[in-house]
Amino acid sequence: MTRAIGTPKRRSRLRHDPDRSLVGFIVADVHYAVRIETVREIIVPVPLAQLPHLPAAVAGVADHRGDVIPVIDLRKRFGAPEGEPSSRTKWILIRTPGGDLGLAVDSITDVFGTAGQPIRSAPNVDGAMEGVVLGVTSYEDSMVFVLDTSAFDGVVSAVDGGQKPNWKGEY
Repeated sequence: MTRAIGTPKRRSRLRHDPDRSLVGFIVADVHYAVRIETVREIIVPVPLAQLPHLPAAVAGVADHRGDVIPVIDLRKRFGAPEGEPSSRTKWILIRTPGGDLGLAVDSITDVFGTAGQPIRSAPNVDGAMEGVVLGVTSYEDSMVFVLDTSAFDGVVSAVDGGQKPNWKGEY
């Protein structure tokens, strides 16, 4: 089949690349990642509305393209010191079974994979990371903690007036 001169060539649909299955980011100098299939998009932060009686780690809710998105401040969630927002600060909008939500991160690093290696088991930890870390991988000489985005699922119901999460992955 020929096409007319000046007609743009149709791009074929992008196929999933198993070598690029994680979206990496940094929070308080620690490297994290989420599975790419849970990521809706990455955006520059927009103004937040504060709501009373939300868990401390929920920074507020944002109106993004007509959707009300709760935003989790991962610095607060992980017990890290507060940081100043910069031009590198982003929100990763993720999909959970309960609805979409945003993760406020210091910066995005890369989209990468595990080079065919399985994600290693997460260390047994109590506290802020309990129930949130799915496992550990390495990328460019850094240890990367892969987050279990389903652990944030209860945030959406907390914002909607449902049950309140206890932030240990139990809702």
